[in-house]
Amino acid sequence: MQYFFPKRFLVSVAAFILAISVWAIAPAAQAYNNPELLPEIQTPIIDLANLLPTGQEEELIKDLASFEAETGWKLRILTQYDQTPGLAVRDYWKLNDKSVLLIADPRGGNLLGFNVGDDLYEFLPRTFWIELQTRFGNLFFVRDNGENQAIVQSLDAVKKCLLQGGCNVVPGLPQEQWILTLITSVVGGVICGFAGVPRKKGQIFAWQWALIFSPLWGILFIAFGIGPVVTRTSEFLPLFRNILGFALGALVAYLSPMFNQSTASDM
Repeated sequence: MQYFFPKRFLVSVAAFILAISVWAIAPAAQAYNNPELLPEIQTPIIDLANLLPTGQEEELIKDLASFEAETGWKLRILTQYDQTPGLAVRDYWKLNDKSVLLIADPRGGNLLGFNVGDDLYEFLPRTFWIELQTRFGNLFFVRDNGENQAIVQSLDAVKKCLLQGGCNVVPGLPQEQWILTLITSVVGGVICGFAGVPRKKGQIFAWQWALIFSPLWGILFIAFGIGPVVTRTSEFLPLFRNILGFALGALVAYLSPMFNQSTASDM
C-alpha cells in the first residue's frame, strides 16, 4: 500500500490546486456580462475591442442609422475582447425580430458572429449567414484585409441583399471560390472527354458513355462549376472561363488516346 501513497497524494494536491484556481477565477467571470460597459448615449456601434478607426466608425454610425430609417431593419455592431456587456445589449438596443447583431471577437478562429432576428430568415436563410461568416470572418480574409473591413464588407452584403428583397447566397465571387469552380469545371470536362472516347470502329464520339457518366460530370460542371458563379455575380468573364476550362479539359481527355497511339506507333 505504501507504493500508492505518493500517487494518491499528488492527485489530492492537484485536485486542491484546481479547486482553488476555479474559486479564484470565478469572481472575475462577472466582467463578461457587465452592463456598465454600455455607453450612456444610444449608438449602433459598441467598439470595445477598438477594431474600427474613428473616422470609419462615425461614417458607419450614420450609414446604419439612415439604413434603419429607410428600411426598418436594425443593424448593430459589438466588438469585444476581454470584456463584454453580454446579454445587456438586448435591452440597450431593444433587439427584436428585425434586428441583426454582428459580434466581432478576435479571440476565436473566426472573427464574426451573428445574432439574427426571426424575420430576417424569410429573406436571408441560415445558409446565407454561415457563408457570410466563413467568407469575411476567416483568418485569411482578416489577415489580408483587416478586421475593420471584415465588419464593413459583411454588413454591406447584408444591406445589399435586404435592399433587393433577399438573397439565398452571399453576393460576390471571391477569387479562391472562383478557382474552386474552375477546377471542378475542368475535372468535369476531363470526365466527359474520357467518357466520349470512341470505342467502336468508325465511331466519332461515344454519346452513350457520355450520357452514362453525365450525372458525374454534370454535377461537377453545372452544380459546382456554373451554379456558384451565376448565383453570386452577373459578370460574364468567370462564367466564360469555366466553360472554356470544361471544353479544354474534355478536348484533352478526348484526344489523349490518339496521342498515346501515335507515340506507341513511333516506337
